[in-house]
Order: sequence, then structure tokens, then C-alpha cells
Amino acid sequence: MKKSKQPQPVATGVQGLDEILRGGLPPKNFYMLQGAPGSGKTTAALQFLRAGVEQGERCIYVSLSQTEAELTSIAVSHGWSMEGIRVEELSASDDVNGAADQTIFQTAELRLDETRLAIERAIDEYKPSRLVYDSLLEIRLLTGDTPRFRRELIGFKAFLAKRDVVALLLDTQTSEGVNAEEVEGIAHGVIRFDKTLEEYGPVRRRMEVSKMRGVAIADGFHDMAIRNGDGVVIFPRIVPDQATQQHKPELIKSGLSTLDDLFGGGQESGTTTLVIGQAGTGKSTMASLYATAALKRGEHVALFLFEERLETFFRRSEGLGLNMREFYDAGRLTICDFNPNDVSPGEFAQIVQQIVTSQDSRVVVIDSFTGYLNSVPHRDKAVRDIQSLLKYLARSGVLTMLIVAQHGLLGQNVGIDVDVSFLGDTVLLLRISEHDGRLRRNITVVKKRHGPHDLDVHELLIDSSGVKVVPYNPLPEA
Repeated sequence: MKKSKQPQPVATGVQGLDEILRGGLPPKNFYMLQGAPGSGKTTAALQFLRAGVEQGERCIYVSLSQTEAELTSIAVSHGWSMEGIRVEELSASDDVNGAADQTIFQTAELRLDETRLAIERAIDEYKPSRLVYDSLLEIRLLTGDTPRFRRELIGFKAFLAKRDVVALLLDTQTSEGVNAEEVEGIAHGVIRFDKTLEEYGPVRRRMEVSKMRGVAIADGFHDMAIRNGDGVVIFPRIVPDQATQQHKPELIKSGLSTLDDLFGGGQESGTTTLVIGQAGTGKSTMASLYATAALKRGEHVALFLFEERLETFFRRSEGLGLNMREFYDAGRLTICDFNPNDVSPGEFAQIVQQIVTSQDSRVVVIDSFTGYLNSVPHRDKAVRDIQSLLKYLARSGVLTMLIVAQHGLLGQNVGIDVDVSFLGDTVLLLRISEHDGRLRRNITVVKKRHGPHDLDVHELLIDSSGVKVVPYNPLPEA
């Protein structure tokens, strides 16, 4: 007996959403898109219909809450055209046929019937493959009670099923929490958009697929944004098991033999190194050494800056004899310079993943991890997100270096209020000591999970001639 062929999923047109849905929406079904006003529902709905138009499908937008001019304005703001999308503009709050006020029936009852018939006539006339219904709030207000509202949805679902229409129904979530009872048991799938305004910074957006029958979705919350030209963009959480690159374990050299000796000959690929120290101890310099050595070996390197400007980074490196600008101009070095609050944890993880995958990067530097955490709310969540990213990078054979700052010039407290020590396979500690009016930089490998390492304290010398690691000799007592 032959197995029935699985129908192709329906592309949503929303970047990132199809990945979460494992390809798209199951065809010929009825879906709910919920969210507060301004969360991106209408924009995503237009993307859904535009994806259908691109595939030569008939698409209709049934609007009970927005005018065609308003929808066109939203499309134009993204540089989109409404061509190929029929807009059926109805009103559920006013009398459809002009006779509601003269009937012995309840006005709301007649309005509901007339609205339903008008929608069904438009669908039968246009015969769409995709439909957006905006929004259920007006129908809920007309029905007045939950049982009637449920019957309306069930009847509409049956009507659409007979015509093989993929329908996306928009709904504004209510604080009473009745949506689960009214909708989720009827719809084939439920997608929720969420937005929150923090005490400082821009609106934070996220989404979840709370229900999708027959699909092993990537559940939980995923960060999202609304971008001019792109519309709604979703950033699926990183899944470490998705790393497909296979690299043999190898030692990653810094180009400085005395530094490599501290790590037992070098650092292992597929590991994470925390470089911890106060200001001025040479944390970024350590990362630059490994990056330059990898670039000279012909490898690709990716740097993600959260504190230092791009030009400042180049000038500091050039002051140490490390000319990284030429590799940047040649495309072998990718540098992303982020402003505070510009990027969510989910978007950052996706940017890193895309660069590492497309460029086959061998060394990744995040400078600084402290700056990254200070730019996002909910640091504990950000740490969990970065942990998944680090596992992905490790399975891709990447050496990742996280720069972590400490408080104060001589302080010992890490400048973040969450524990990150478990993230590092290796911990390189940089300190400044003072003796007889002289500051000295010290360097120590305090942790290395893979193989032996030097436990001695060494002195780190940084000047215009370059970088040196030498045995630490205490200065004689006066």
C-alpha cells in the first residue's frame, strides 16, 4: 500500500516563521494570529498574502476594522504594492443593508448575519486560495456571548474548508483570557505576537506558536522585530544540534609562542574562552592576537563589538603592529559594531550563526560580553540564549572568545550581576598589580577543561613593539 504524499506547507512570507513551523503552515486550514494593537499582526498578514501573490495565488483581505486606504498606507511604508490582493472592506458595526434599524429582530443579530453573508459572497465570487480576516474583535462584540461566538467560528471554518482556503484570522488578545476557550480549540494553529516596553530603550517584540496541529514546531518564545522594507522579521532560537559543519579538533595558535605555552601549546577549536580583567589589562589585545593569527593562516574571523567603535578598534590594533584593516577590506574579517539596545538576544544569535555558517569562521570574538548583557533586558534569559549560541559554535569547531570586564581599575568583581563562569571551557585572567609606583599586567590561565595548562602567574608586556608574555619576577623590596 502506497503512502499518501504529504502536501507541501504554505509559505507564510514572514522571515523566520517558516523555520519555526518546519516549512510553513499546513495547507487548507484555519489559523489564528493574536496580538495586542501595534504588535505587527496586519503587517504579517500582508506578508502572508504577498507570498501567495508571488506564487500566482488569488488572495483576499477581508477587513472589518481597517479601510483599504489604511492597508495601502501600511504596504507603502514598507515599499510594497497591494497589486494582486483584493481588499473586501466591510463594516460589522454598522448596518450592512441599511435596514437594520427597521427590523423587529435585534440590530446586532441582523448585522452579524448580513456581515457573514457579505463575506461568504466575496469569497465565492473571488475564489481565493488565501484569506486574511481582520478582525474577530468586531464579531465577538456582535455575538455578545461565548457560545454564539464559537458557533460563528465553527460555521466559518466549515465554509472555508469546503473551498480549500488557507485562512489567517487576526484577533486582539483580551485581558480576560477567554481566547483559549473561544478560539484555540477551533483553530488548526495559533500564533501569538507580544510586545513590551521596558523602562529604557525601544519596544521589545517576541512571538510564539502556542498551537500547531501535526507539526513539531520550535516552541517557546522567539525574538522578533518590525523593519522597514522587511516587515515582521522573526529570529528563531538557536538549536545547537543544527550545527552541520564538521571540523577535526585542532590547536588554535595565537602567533605568540610564550602565550600558547600557557595553554599547553594552544587553545582547542570548538571551545569557549572567557578573557576576564579590569580596564587596561589587555583583554581586547588578547583577542586581537588570536584573530590576527587566524587571518594570517587564511581563515575567516568574525568580531562583534558592543563597546569599541570600528575605527578605534583598528587604530588600537595598528598601535600594536596588528594590521587588521587590510583583512577587513579583503572580506576575510567580518566586524559588526552594535549600538546599545539595537539588537535583541535572538537577533544577535542569528547574526552570529549566519556569518559563521556562510563564511566558515574559525575564530569568533564578542567584545565585550559585559557590554552585550548591559544592552539587553532580562540578563538571565540573555545568558541562556548565549549558552545555546556557544554550543552551536562549539559544534561548528569555532574558537569563541568572550571578553568580560571587571569593576574598577583594581577591583575583582565581574561587571555583571549574573554568573557566566560556566560558559567558559577556558578562563584567562588578566590583572594589574602595583608595586613601588609601577603598574604591572599579570596573566594567568585559571581554568582549562581540555588538557594541561600553566598555572603560574606571568607578566604581560604591551607596548608599541608588540605583545610579550614573560615569567613574573617580583620586584625587589626597597
